[in-house]
Amino acid sequence: MPKVVICDAIADEGVELLRDRAEVVLVAGCGRDRLLAELAEADGAIVRSATELDAGLLAAAPKLRVIARAGVGVDNVDLQCATRRGIAVVNTPTGNTIAAAEHAMAMMLALARRIPAASAALKEGRWLKKEATGRQLYRKTLGIVGLGKIGQEVARRARAFGMTLIACDPFVPADSARELGIEPVEMDELLSRSDVITLHAALTEQTRQMIGADELARMKPGALLVNCARGALVDEDALVAALASGRLGGAGLDVFEHEPEPRMDLVGLPNVVATPHVAASTEEAQALVAREAAEQVLEVLAGGRPRWPVNVPALTREELDVIGPFLPLAEALGKLQAALLSDAPRSAAIYVRGGGAEEHLDIISGHFLAGMLGELFDEPVNYVNAPVLAAERGLQMSSGVAADTRGYSRYIRVSISDGVGPAEVAGALLDRGQARIVEIAGFGLDLVPADTVLLCWNARPDRPGFIGTVGRILGEAGISILGIQVGREAVDGAGLMAVTVAGAVAPEVRAEITGHPAVTRLEIVRFS
Repeated sequence: MPKVVICDAIADEGVELLRDRAEVVLVAGCGRDRLLAELAEADGAIVRSATELDAGLLAAAPKLRVIARAGVGVDNVDLQCATRRGIAVVNTPTGNTIAAAEHAMAMMLALARRIPAASAALKEGRWLKKEATGRQLYRKTLGIVGLGKIGQEVARRARAFGMTLIACDPFVPADSARELGIEPVEMDELLSRSDVITLHAALTEQTRQMIGADELARMKPGALLVNCARGALVDEDALVAALASGRLGGAGLDVFEHEPEPRMDLVGLPNVVATPHVAASTEEAQALVAREAAEQVLEVLAGGRPRWPVNVPALTREELDVIGPFLPLAEALGKLQAALLSDAPRSAAIYVRGGGAEEHLDIISGHFLAGMLGELFDEPVNYVNAPVLAAERGLQMSSGVAADTRGYSRYIRVSISDGVGPAEVAGALLDRGQARIVEIAGFGLDLVPADTVLLCWNARPDRPGFIGTVGRILGEAGISILGIQVGREAVDGAGLMAVTVAGAVAPEVRAEITGHPAVTRLEIVRFS
């Protein structure tokens, strides 16, 4: 069974789901040395926000294939290192969406109505009525920075309060924002118009401290700032100054630059409502993200694509249903091309048609590269790191829509140049999704890409007894023949025979076949 290390505490629902199909090790709070020891044999890992999977920890985990973040942000995972290593990184972007959106609204209400101060005074025996007079959210302008899933849910709830909605997100088309009843604006306009600003952007080098002294100065006097995303989105020195001066009306903060020890000169201010990174901490959300993280870990370990990958292109369930059958076919064509190469590949072109696959050329290309490079490199290769490894070695990859499909409705053609000469192979999906190799270097075939296949080029394709001779050699070696395909035409006077066998082919068997006077070339392809 695969081993999955759960680095931070997750809900029991996720743990129990994993226990049915994996060895589960819980190391929350055990320290780095214990984590290093357990990751040494781990196939998968699950983290929340407490554990930082840096390059050092990843280097200690040679078998690791998937990291799941039980939550949204993955800034605590070294994505570049993970991708280079071929480790799929996934998150759970929908599990805590509602919880985070509700918490953001709770922060707005707590700030606007001064609920924490009024509650604390009453507990101390003080009737703080006049001082607790607040403001309504009704008809106020809410500026949403980051219009992803959480930002959109906040917008839906704020609309129910009668707020005017504006948003800034360079990755969301303006028309999409307008369909949600949100006016798209640039950041400067959002800062100057908003009565309340709520942050829901991912933390990147571009967004780090995106709210600094200049941005705070451009906000309306008395405006409110809510941050339930990432603490480092805000320059905390500038925030303290703006709050202490009264220029900023208040801040609702669930996240901080330094956790779990936020600066007390910030959280102690009277116009700050602070919570300890609990926006996603509802019973319902924690159960859901734990299940989603566990499900994706098991999916990757079973050889599938995760639902919400972070370091590879994502596919919806509907899209995966459409192009899913293309992916193993693309990998099989990659393994075939690796066997045909005479030298290191210099360029590759992949052409696809049918079933909507044309819209996902990058994903299909990645699986092709994984199949080919996995046969050529000693290091582990999969669809996660194959494009990175190809780029590092100068392999020029191009893709497009196939113009001629030889009559097949779902079709892939790949051309490789290795400096010696181009080699083309093609595959197709039949009506029920069965994969076939339909062309190898000009020879038409109907070959199932499975088991081990011997490709025998025959200089005299019309000579009787050739098939029997090869069959005798294999039989005497105890190798079972599962099928034979013969190319439908001769190419440059030569023929091609593809023999599918069970098991490995020893070097001496290969040498005996190659020594046959009619055999001009022999390549062995291990599809499975």
